[in-house]
Amino acid sequence: MKHKTPAALRFLESALEEAARCGLVRERPTVPSKQALLSFCSNDYLDLARRPSPPRASGAGASRLVGGERFEHVELERASAALVDLPSALAFTSGYAANVGLLSALAGPGDLLISDELNHASLIDGARLSRARVVVVPHLRLSAVEDVLRGRGRGNAFVVTESYFSMDADGPDLRALRELCDRFGAALVVDEAHALGVLGPGGRGRCREAGVRPDALVGTYGKAFGASGAFVAGCDTLVRWLWNRARSFVFSTGMAPSQAAAATAGIAAAEQEAGRRERVLAAASAFRRGLQNLGVSPPGFGHIVPWVLGDAGGAVAKAAELVALGIDVRAIRPPSVPRGTARLRFTMTAAHCPADITRALSAVASLVDRSAISCPPP
Repeated sequence: MKHKTPAALRFLESALEEAARCGLVRERPTVPSKQALLSFCSNDYLDLARRPSPPRASGAGASRLVGGERFEHVELERASAALVDLPSALAFTSGYAANVGLLSALAGPGDLLISDELNHASLIDGARLSRARVVVVPHLRLSAVEDVLRGRGRGNAFVVTESYFSMDADGPDLRALRELCDRFGAALVVDEAHALGVLGPGGRGRCREAGVRPDALVGTYGKAFGASGAFVAGCDTLVRWLWNRARSFVFSTGMAPSQAAAATAGIAAAEQEAGRRERVLAAASAFRRGLQNLGVSPPGFGHIVPWVLGDAGGAVAKAAELVALGIDVRAIRPPSVPRGTARLRFTMTAAHCPADITRALSAVASLVDRSAISCPPP
């Protein structure tokens, strides 16, 4: 039975209708019960999320500041800091909470935040909540970062970026950013959410690969490590500050001990089972080569493979056609990506075998052959 929308909320119906006309409405996904879909839209890169969680307490019971601290939290934070070779780490209940808590606690009125234009929504919201002056710079443009830093004025300055952008499968020159920050006395904040576990030496991220130590590094447990939650790593002083001032940490019930233990186990598995990482990267290389042979030029590198289509409605239609062929991939549309760059984003995982890649490429080939699509990088 459909319930009527209250009069005071009917403006939402009009807004949803307009968004639908533009191909921008997201609906809850439904999976046909008789059709086995091959998923290419999971962030479970190392195929660890299906492992049972260790038998620990299901809840912390309180904020960690007032009775919710558990041994599992301490164990997880030690493993997280060691993973990224930084002194300390603090675990948050989600990546969104980590980024919002970090930036809103670090910066304030009179400070400067320089943010890449394609940074994740959680970084954008954290910057807004900080009430600092925010300057958004063109994607990966070092010269723009330098220009802003030259005129920074008084106050603290922070350069904020992702190490591996999940919609474009690219990343910044981290060494050059570190040098710029050092030259102008700014702090470097790097979100490694989509890189950790897969990219860099031993899956330890692109900062480790570049030999860069950021002032604050954000990682997530909910992607390659198969659990949930996230962490911020850095010096002891930073973690102590966040313990006291990161509102998304201070005023939240602590991460469930069962989830903390699952995340610790996920980090250990990622470190000990290198074959998982190798399978992800091999699958990605094979899929990229296959797309190029079909005349599709996916941008970027690594385990995320975007097929840029441009029009939001066209991307939705192509996703539906692929689902009908048994391939589960989602259309990524504004505001997740800029207007005119809607895309299908294929994510590779350790669960994908060569036959899966062949099956997915065969499905894409049927779409390319019918519509003669050739997609240059955005």
